[in-house]
Amino acid sequence: MEWQLTLLLILGSVIVLMAIGMPVAFAFLLVSIVGMFLLFGGETGLRLLIPSIRDSVAAFVLLPLSLFILMGEVMFQSKMAPLMLDALDKWLGRLPGRLGLLAVGAGTIFATLTTASMGSTAMLGALLVPDMEKRGYKKPMSLGPILGSGGLAIMIPPSGLAVLLGALAEISIGRILIAIVIPGLLMAALYATYIILRCRLQPSLAPSYEVPPIPLSEKLLATVKYILPLGFIVFLVVGVIIIGVATPTEAAATGAVGVFMLAAAYRKLSWDVVKKSMTGTVQITVMLFMIVVGATSFSQVLAASGAMRGAIAFALSVSLTPILILTAMWVMLIFMGMFMGVVAIMMITLPLFMPIIHGLCFDLVWFAVMYLITIEMAGTSPPFGLSLFVMKGVAPPDTTMGDIYRAGLPFLGCDAIAIALIMIFPAVALWLPGLVR
Repeated sequence: MEWQLTLLLILGSVIVLMAIGMPVAFAFLLVSIVGMFLLFGGETGLRLLIPSIRDSVAAFVLLPLSLFILMGEVMFQSKMAPLMLDALDKWLGRLPGRLGLLAVGAGTIFATLTTASMGSTAMLGALLVPDMEKRGYKKPMSLGPILGSGGLAIMIPPSGLAVLLGALAEISIGRILIAIVIPGLLMAALYATYIILRCRLQPSLAPSYEVPPIPLSEKLLATVKYILPLGFIVFLVVGVIIIGVATPTEAAATGAVGVFMLAAAYRKLSWDVVKKSMTGTVQITVMLFMIVVGATSFSQVLAASGAMRGAIAFALSVSLTPILILTAMWVMLIFMGMFMGVVAIMMITLPLFMPIIHGLCFDLVWFAVMYLITIEMAGTSPPFGLSLFVMKGVAPPDTTMGDIYRAGLPFLGCDAIAIALIMIFPAVALWLPGLVR
């Protein structure tokens, strides 16, 4: 059988199983089991599959994933977000698109304490959209900034998807976590610039309103109490890696301890919060470990079938420049994001992409940063990006999916600009990891 037909059969089987409602991880695992059984004539294939499945979840590099999830759960369950939102709000004055900028700033701050873009989108939407509607903000400026800013949870440490990407693609997790800091801040700056420019050109999108003057001493006190401590959490996660005193796993542990200390300092830590945080962490971790099992077994069946070798040979033989091949990958990811969840996309594409990236001799961390941004774009790509449906759930009742699509598109454009800048200037992603000892 030609490799093209084999690849189509394997991928088609996965897509059909997901289309009929089977969970992503189980769809990949079932196709892998059946594939290995058929390829090796029965029991031999299964014997080859079992050790790789065991090793995939026994990998020490996956430990930060659980700890980052725990950080996000404590943040969510303790309801610390409103305190930080109020502190940030005091500094914005009467800037154009004030509440849109608040969404960007809050999304950047919340990204340091939550690992999930959908959770961040839901939190920001629930907190800000009602006030935006009351102030007369139009849909492009009430929904768009929240859709864009929610995705920053992927791009600012701790990032669960960054850890998952590092584990699946066998790239240094510590270097990825460090590398995404500047690109994440770049994306936030692009969002803020777009909001200010558009609100100056179309003031009706975000009507100005009277903001009572706040003494500087009150602003500084709120910043010291509710925003600066987040800098300490970021240091516990990223700073200790940069200065060389902790591995990514140790850094994740110090970050988790820091979040518990922060919740206790704000008197938000209770037995109920701890119980719900631990339960949520276990549930999400088990789900993600099943995904790792499915992805690992899927990679093995692709390799055993010869489909991976054929796809790699084809990609390296086409008369396209390496940058055009890379661009084609990004287009493929965004197209897949219109119909699939980001984890499923990672599971399908990484086994195919990584050998090509190795063959083209691209820097793996540089690739990982752009991959994460594109995955974030995929999550807000019409018509079925999952963040779009989360936004629909917290938006006013009269909001249509068309309103959400149109609101999110300019922020996808900002993401595309960020990817282009990183492609042209690799130092945007690689300068900070270069400081690691």
